[in-house]
Amino acid sequence: MPTDISLFTLALLALAALAAGWIDAVVGGGGLLLLPALLVGLPQVPTVFVLGTNKSTAVVGTTAAAITYVRKAPIDVGTALRIGVAAMAGSLGGAFFAAGINSQVLRPLIMAVLLGVLVFVLVRPTFGTAVAPSGPVSRRRVLAAILVAGLGIGFYDGLIGPGTGAFLVVALAAVLHMDLVTSSATAKVVNVCTNIGALTMFALQGAILWQLGALLGLFNLVGGMVGARMALKRGTGFVRGVLVLVVIVLLCKLAYDQWLASQSGSQAA
Repeated sequence: MPTDISLFTLALLALAALAAGWIDAVVGGGGLLLLPALLVGLPQVPTVFVLGTNKSTAVVGTTAAAITYVRKAPIDVGTALRIGVAAMAGSLGGAFFAAGINSQVLRPLIMAVLLGVLVFVLVRPTFGTAVAPSGPVSRRRVLAAILVAGLGIGFYDGLIGPGTGAFLVVALAAVLHMDLVTSSATAKVVNVCTNIGALTMFALQGAILWQLGALLGLFNLVGGMVGARMALKRGTGFVRGVLVLVVIVLLCKLAYDQWLASQSGSQAA
């Protein structure tokens, strides 16, 4: 753990990890809160270490949420694991290239993807609210989910990470015609696999602050367990509402941060 981190900063990071665990469990996207907090709280730490530490924290809460969902939600664990294996491979590849990512490019990239998710959800008011059709899912749809939610979003998770859970929820609901609670439950199983894949690569690179990650992981664990129970209790409408709210708030925050960065750059020039 960095020796120059203040107790105040550590407390703020712990609160961010707690909130991120709750958001991750309900709709995903907790990394969009925790990663910026780590970037601000650890300004002297290389970006790859911030990404690795974020992943070591997220895997704890995501695993707790996945276990809660699997025990109580009617999900197809076999399909989730097939998508998860592909996602693990994708995240390993993404994490391999993460060392070359500059924190300055993270914000606009995440904003663009978030905007796409927001538009998709808003133009389809009934998206994820209908009960999923009964019967087995076709092989074509499962293959599409493996390619999009597995390899594609898995690669993004290893490369950058924030928003992966939310993107998985939307992708699985769209491709496999799941309601949002089932999609969120399935996404947690897949997200555990992507986190393990990326975490393995970051560990091999020695790019994880393990003590800080373990401490924040405890708070993320509590948030994940509480969030999963709330999503199961309150249902699809609650999950959809939180998804829209989280995406809007985070998109506004990132846009404001980007505006501040552009203002600073123009003044420096």
